[in-house]
Amino acid sequence: MAAKTRKAGKNLQRKKSSPKAKRAKSAPLSRNDKILREHLLNLLAGENAHLNFDRAIEDFPFELCGLKPDGIPYSAWQILEHLRLAQWDILEFSRNPDHVSPAWPEGYWPSSDAPPDKGTWQESVQSFRADRRAMESLVRNPKTDLFAKIPHGDGQTILREALLVADHNAYHIGQLVLVRRLLGAWESD
Repeated sequence: MAAKTRKAGKNLQRKKSSPKAKRAKSAPLSRNDKILREHLLNLLAGENAHLNFDRAIEDFPFELCGLKPDGIPYSAWQILEHLRLAQWDILEFSRNPDHVSPAWPEGYWPSSDAPPDKGTWQESVQSFRADRRAMESLVRNPKTDLFAKIPHGDGQTILREALLVADHNAYHIGQLVLVRRLLGAWESD
């Protein structure tokens, strides 16, 4: 969801601003800073208490990606696209002062239950991975001050945005696994 206006029911448009997020000069990282970045990177990759994205979508049967199990309001396609769109929005807000968030909620969910074809599903998967890697790069970069307020925001920091991406992704990755289980497309480890 958009960093500027993450309150439920609010339009998620961000005001434009020109300055970039403040970056620290190339000072050596402290031990604590290195440890914090390592923890954030592990969290973004899903290597802690939750399943990672790649495992959740591995070998997902394309013929099932547009189905909504009984009692579940979303298909796997809708969840995947929501993951991609929300992560992209948070990433762009974090690094681009000219970024304007999509309207809420329609800009964060696909209009159809299923992708038009297998290639569109794969493009969404690849875009999600690329944007996650970009957020990881932002966190990994020693010039990124994790604690500096993002100038075009209203108090957000890169640390907060990275945590938001990890938290949001973990929640919806869990939903993907639930949808797979209910569709009979999940084998427990």
